[in-house]
Amino acid sequence: MSQDRRNFLKTAATGLASATVAGAAVAAGTRTAAGATAGPRDRPAKPAMPRGLTLLNMRRGAGYGLGVKLDGGILDVSAAAENLGLPAPADMDDLLQNGRGDELAALVEAAGKSRDTGFLLAEEKIAYAPLVTRPEKIVMMGFNYRQHAEETGTPIPKNPPLFNKYNNALNHHGGTIKLPTAVAREFDYETELVIVFGRTCRDVSEAEALDYVAGYATGNDFSARDLQYLTSQFMIGKTADGFAPLGPHLVCADLVKDPNNLKLKTVVNGVTRQDWNTNDMIFNCRQLISFASRIMTLKPGDIFYTGTPQGVIFGEKTPRAERAWLKAGDEVVSSLEGLGELRFTLT
Repeated sequence: MSQDRRNFLKTAATGLASATVAGAAVAAGTRTAAGATAGPRDRPAKPAMPRGLTLLNMRRGAGYGLGVKLDGGILDVSAAAENLGLPAPADMDDLLQNGRGDELAALVEAAGKSRDTGFLLAEEKIAYAPLVTRPEKIVMMGFNYRQHAEETGTPIPKNPPLFNKYNNALNHHGGTIKLPTAVAREFDYETELVIVFGRTCRDVSEAEALDYVAGYATGNDFSARDLQYLTSQFMIGKTADGFAPLGPHLVCADLVKDPNNLKLKTVVNGVTRQDWNTNDMIFNCRQLISFASRIMTLKPGDIFYTGTPQGVIFGEKTPRAERAWLKAGDEVVSSLEGLGELRFTLT
């Protein structure tokens, strides 16, 4: 190939890459108050993550809406935005994936000054939606508590054993799980601290890892143990429809002093089954984020389940056929200190 031909191809490739990046930047521009798209010069250097708020995702008509937990009730963000003539994120995914934390903060401030309380809802009347509905990734961590590994006869991991769920598994506070009894019978709970990302995260250090977190939530890695161990891969026992309850709230990261010092509890039909603390993780939140970010790009709105402690049914010493596996009619309550109680029932 001639030198002129090489130079032409190099110039063309550079131009195409520049055009692609510029086009993507314009397409991803932020919305102004008038609804127009702002160019890259108008955008902040970093997405604006929500701060100082307790958030929830709720069903609103045929879609979803964002709620903010206030002293007087739940602020219906869409209703308040329409009433006050301000821009606001439509739902949790819009907030996180498009970095609209500043708009939300401005709306909450304006709503606090308004005399109109018509956009405040009673929390007991909220129809909850999954806390996030469109994550690119649901990352799961296995055997992250020493006694849980021991009770299941699993060697203490030297590196974080990660696996995944899919969006079909997402479930919500007050939801139900229809048990796939045609293919499984050994149903089990796993209450877990869940990390929700607010910034794109790639190759980050442990020291910087928590800077990428939008907030934390209570989750349950619901499992069908017979499917989980049917093959060498966990996926089929973990990602049936509704097997990833999450909620009720996303508590912003700045309100959680230390995610690795939170009490964790599981109650089944009124009986406590798990009662431990996240300070006993083998790999803490900083280590998990840093490790995963060296392998994959974690995006705003992605979620990371961080593992469960001992006390699961699978860890019991009685023969598996004699254990009281979860069944239709059972109620499971998962809780993390300061993050709220996640309740769901089985059918």
